[in-house]
Amino acid sequence: MFRRQIATASIAALIASGAVLGAGPALAAPGKGSQKTTDVTVMSFNIHYGADGDNVFDIERTASVIEDSGAEIIGLQEVDNHWGARSDFLDEAEWLAERLDMHVVYGANLDEPPLPGDTDNRQYGTAILSEYPIISSENHLLTNIAYEEQPTEQRGLLEAVVNVRGNHIAFYSTHLDFQREEQRALQVQEIIDITGTSKRPAVIVGDLNATPDAPELQPLFSVFTDTFAALGQNEDYTFGPDLEGLPGSGSVENPSLRIDYILTGRGATATSAKVIHTTASDHLPIVAELSITKTPNGKVK
Repeated sequence: MFRRQIATASIAALIASGAVLGAGPALAAPGKGSQKTTDVTVMSFNIHYGADGDNVFDIERTASVIEDSGAEIIGLQEVDNHWGARSDFLDEAEWLAERLDMHVVYGANLDEPPLPGDTDNRQYGTAILSEYPIISSENHLLTNIAYEEQPTEQRGLLEAVVNVRGNHIAFYSTHLDFQREEQRALQVQEIIDITGTSKRPAVIVGDLNATPDAPELQPLFSVFTDTFAALGQNEDYTFGPDLEGLPGSGSVENPSLRIDYILTGRGATATSAKVIHTTASDHLPIVAELSITKTPNGKVK
């Protein structure tokens, strides 16, 4: 049975945390100086609120892609929670967790009042699904510059500590601004600052809305390893501008950009990675096999 936790958006404080029922078995206690090594399959998937590139909604199709991938921890972007008719007013994170029998946390980056006659706030943000217990979670709102000529969308970094067979992994899901380089640069620096407060093995997944050569992403790549680049798969594209070149929309029929990432650090290393070809969203999901090594005293090699 799934267990849901909601990480309500907050910059300065931990909003949601707690032990999760059904903790998996821990590894046997190793001797002094020995290491724990854990293998885990992770995914990043911008689900486009469960709709394909033609905006045809089918959340079961989204669930099937995740299920068939074999991923054990999944970072999702563009996740609706009672947002509106486009997603049948579903709490999509909860629906997917129940459908896939996984633990889940949700981070609302947009939090609007209920529609007339409704009682639930309209929310939109990111989520993390996990086969393993989620020990704690926090949603960090990232800088949102108030541009008068064209406001930008509030973004966030959803953080979860996941107990993977005795190894506690810091797992993050994010979705950066698509309109302005300078905004992404600020958000990247905040992500570096936030993730730097932990010594746990770290995995960051998400739609960064910039290609690997973008100047604003380089500080992030100096701290974390870009899995696909490290494996020599820089041309494993995940997104393509639509025929009209509209910003924020795309085609998966002929992808030509790599803007979705799995980043690793502090003892997390990718051994393989792939793009999943599907028309379930306007982004292609990506999956990586990771090896996590952590010594008992917390020092990562």
